Amino acid sequence: MSELYVGLMSGTSLDGIDASLIDFENHKTQLIAFDYLPFSFDIRNAIQRLNEPETLISLKDYGALDTRLGHLFAEAVNSLLAKAQVPASSVLAIGSHGQTIYHAPDIQFPFSLQIGDPNIIAEKTGITTVADFRRRDIAVNGQGAPLVPAFHKAVFHHPTEHRCIVNIGGIANITVLPAYQSSKVIGFDTGPGNTLMDLWINQHRNLAYDENGDWARTGKINYDLVSYLKQDAYFSALPPKSTGKEYFSLSWLNEKIKSANYKAEDIQASLCFLTAITICEAIQKYAPLTERVLICGGGIHNVYLLELIRQNLNCPVNSTEPYGIHPDHVEAIAFAWLARQTLNHQPGNLKEVTGANKAVILGGLYRGNEAV
Repeated sequence: MSELYVGLMSGTSLDGIDASLIDFENHKTQLIAFDYLPFSFDIRNAIQRLNEPETLISLKDYGALDTRLGHLFAEAVNSLLAKAQVPASSVLAIGSHGQTIYHAPDIQFPFSLQIGDPNIIAEKTGITTVADFRRRDIAVNGQGAPLVPAFHKAVFHHPTEHRCIVNIGGIANITVLPAYQSSKVIGFDTGPGNTLMDLWINQHRNLAYDENGDWARTGKINYDLVSYLKQDAYFSALPPKSTGKEYFSLSWLNEKIKSANYKAEDIQASLCFLTAITICEAIQKYAPLTERVLICGGGIHNVYLLELIRQNLNCPVNSTEPYGIHPDHVEAIAFAWLARQTLNHQPGNLKEVTGANKAVILGGLYRGNEAV
């Protein structure tokens, strides 16, 4: 008998909404359908304004965007189900990550804030929605991120091969999967993934992202600049740790390079190398036994970035696709899995990853038209 869930993910790249329909029958993870709803220029800019550090915004603008995104998430679900020809009544729950607008796990009163009103999602789809996953982990002194390593462990663990899963979105994170089940899984954000590259090319070429890393390839990596950027305290901080676009922002970058005269394309090349080398050094330090690296997230499409990663690691670097899940689908599927964990009264965090005091059931439930 089918066990259907929907997973929704809109990440720090601010490109749009990934929606996956998953069947977990017999504890397997089978993708039934996938859909993508791109953000309009207006929505993308509105989110970006909220992401800017120390930006003054009105509660009216914040609340309005929360509502608008709720409607867009619901639209993504309804479009997905129409594409799959699956009635909403067949879906047990939706797992909605929400759009992160500020992640601050290390301040005196830590929080992580995602928007995209789940009340609207539940009402417009008729499906019970699980949302607000991160704050329960923070409530038990965790970072609230990354949460996907628990899913990585469930689907990518291998009994005889030490693996490291690298997710490259706006922020990059790794999950260390030792071959031995008895060994603990660790994971953390390594630092910027695509975010600084995206912000830089948007400022200088009015493009949303550097396709294939082609612009970065035209530049020359400034290794002294990369070394200087790596002096930021985040890179040397011990895990558990997590970060976001509110930290690795255009303001952060401009402050670092304000007194220098670099070519724009050389900055782009250096930012690409910064992402690659901080990922590789994290693997070398915290997962020295790694025999295979699997890459997922939007960074998989940056050909130059992948070349730099391969040049700096002494093991095979592959896409997750040959290992069961397309790299663009992993996070959306993960939040379907996390919703299933919640409905089954199972924890969704790995305390060794987030630094939480204990494993906890994540998320709040927003009931659909039919009680589950």
